[in-house]
Amino acid sequence: MSATGLLTVVKGQPRQVWITAFAAVIAFMGIGLVDPILLSIAEGLHAAPSQVTLLFSAYLGVQVVAMLVTGAASARFGAKRTVLLGLSLIVVATALCAAAGSIDQLVGLRAVWGLGNAFFIATALSVIVGAATGGQAGAILLYEAALGLGLSVGPLLGAVLGSVSWRGPFLGTAVLMAAALLLCAVFLRTDAHRPRPGVRLLDPLRALGHVGLLRTSIGSALYTAAFFAVLAWSPFVLGWGALAVGAVFFGWGLCVAVAGVVLAPRLAARLGARHATVLAVLGYAALLALMTVPSTPVLVAGIVVSGLVSGLLNTLFTGTAMSISPAPRPVASAGYNFCRWLGGALAATLVGHVAEWFGSARAPFLVAAVLCVLAGALLAVRHRASDPHAVPPGAALVGEEL
Repeated sequence: MSATGLLTVVKGQPRQVWITAFAAVIAFMGIGLVDPILLSIAEGLHAAPSQVTLLFSAYLGVQVVAMLVTGAASARFGAKRTVLLGLSLIVVATALCAAAGSIDQLVGLRAVWGLGNAFFIATALSVIVGAATGGQAGAILLYEAALGLGLSVGPLLGAVLGSVSWRGPFLGTAVLMAAALLLCAVFLRTDAHRPRPGVRLLDPLRALGHVGLLRTSIGSALYTAAFFAVLAWSPFVLGWGALAVGAVFFGWGLCVAVAGVVLAPRLAARLGARHATVLAVLGYAALLALMTVPSTPVLVAGIVVSGLVSGLLNTLFTGTAMSISPAPRPVASAGYNFCRWLGGALAATLVGHVAEWFGSARAPFLVAAVLCVLAGALLAVRHRASDPHAVPPGAALVGEEL
């Protein structure tokens, strides 16, 4: 995505496109919002690190299962109703998070948040595509911009509000989401979606019977586990305050956005999607191994630079998954994302325990590096299908949509 291309797309877009894009920014902020305040939550609720990282696993675990049914819900009840349901759940969950009195309550509310996010983000793209001028490519460009902005702003907002209280980011998100809910309720058209064929619950799992898609999905699950080792565990290793951690992950988020939208398609065009993915995931393994060095500057640099590699891999893995299987794209995407985010949920659950088992705060990075090497080896096995030299439209959406 170039700056000129984005400026061309944004001109003359209808109001409901901007409203949905605004809500998407807030929704994607939820991924990294809690990162800068993990230490504050642990201190405020007297929780162990392994308990606090459940905030990620509960959010992702519910989201990954719910995404198997959100496509059917949107087709049956319409995009607007599905979007409003998702936003309503997020507003309620985030508001109650600000009043949580225990880590168990907070983890449970994050699960509700993940459910709401699944209903919203799986439907927001269809709303934008149905209403945007400039066709599907332009709509995807706007959605990618919303994704990148949300990933980068989330940690920054969490840091600013979290420097006052760990409850602040949750309350701030509730207010912003309430505004998005009101705007969507008023301005989104009821028929702002295009009907699509229904997806049965087991169809995405059946699609994983394709060897190429299964291998890609498992490889992505291994990489995503490593991704959340960085996202969920780095704040505990740094031991810094909310503002400092937020600044680090703001830089990380910008790198994710730029690499995923601009660099990944170019790398795929030069090397082919599969070869580029193998190279990038092995590079991620080397970077994670470097992060085990007991040096704070090295760790900070590693986190920020890992954003570039993560941006590449988010797009390349999705591009490979979307091109390797004969299954319809929504079905292949659902099966792929089920595996992918399951890897993230498991990693966020186990990362604190890994540090305890090995007796080292940096052990999770080494384990994550090994997982990436396994992913690279899995993908290096030559498949009979050709290696595409183009990333399918929408692959940079981090695989969130169905």
